[in-house]
Amino acid sequence: MTPAEDLRPRLLLVDDEPTNLHVLRHVLEADYRLLFATDGARALEIARSQQPQLVVLDVMMPGMDGYAVCAALKADPATAAIPVIFVTALADPQDEARGFDTGGVDYITKPISAATVRARVRNHLSLVRLQELRDTRLQLVQRLGRAAEYKDNETGMHVIRMSHFARLLALALGCSAAWAEDLLNAAPMHDVGKIGIPDAVLRKPGPLDAQEWDVMRTHPEIGAQIIGEHPAGLLAMARTIALQHHEKWDGSGYPQGLAGEAIALEARIVALADVFDALTSERPYKRAWTPEAAMAHIQEQAGRHFDPALAEHFQALLPQLLEIRQRWAD
Repeated sequence: MTPAEDLRPRLLLVDDEPTNLHVLRHVLEADYRLLFATDGARALEIARSQQPQLVVLDVMMPGMDGYAVCAALKADPATAAIPVIFVTALADPQDEARGFDTGGVDYITKPISAATVRARVRNHLSLVRLQELRDTRLQLVQRLGRAAEYKDNETGMHVIRMSHFARLLALALGCSAAWAEDLLNAAPMHDVGKIGIPDAVLRKPGPLDAQEWDVMRTHPEIGAQIIGEHPAGLLAMARTIALQHHEKWDGSGYPQGLAGEAIALEARIVALADVFDALTSERPYKRAWTPEAAMAHIQEQAGRHFDPALAEHFQALLPQLLEIRQRWAD
């Protein structure tokens, strides 16, 4: 019978004094799988090969000291994300500051308190796990956005470009960098509801009749249903964009007939970004408009389709928009 795999987090303990390693082992072995190194070079080798979830690192070691080890870990893409906690006898504030400057996430002075070490390790591992969950959620959001592309005639570059257009406009409006980053990652979900539209409608080579347009206009609500209800954050923003990106400033849009600022800011931004890229992109059914012609259309539709204040800001961003188009060309 094969023994059950040990799924506890893996820690790398680094200290040139075996007695210190023994103390740390006694404090941590009940909750973690432990790896040991008594010099910097060996620590780097183990970190690269074993990928511990966290490194507990002494500073004063012969040869490569702890600061140098930490700097090397942060310089290597394979180990840069591993958090480092310094555990050292150096108690001067300047030493502590140097530890943080080289990339450490915490600094504990010797002699250690077992309770402190356990709490600090547990807290930093919780942060690692939280970041892993955020990264996984973002990847799922991005892949769901890609799934919608397979149903539509749009290219993956369209989704990338319009997302960057949206982020650029959000920053120009004075939105926070964090909000703009969420917008960048939520915008690709705007047409996810097209997954639920029959191919006979979605891929029809000619114009849609009235009944087919009724079917097509259900994709915002389908998208909102796919994403689901969320109290806040990236997925809540993605749902709002999916549901409202076809609303119009004058209330003539769909599915809810919202008008003005009743339409969420993120949806108003994405509407501009989406239309500009669609107009300036060549498709089997149309030639690409020039950027100037597309901007003229947006200005003509300001106050009707688009938020007039946003349209004015968008116009001023044309040089940066063209750089984005060139970087992510079809």
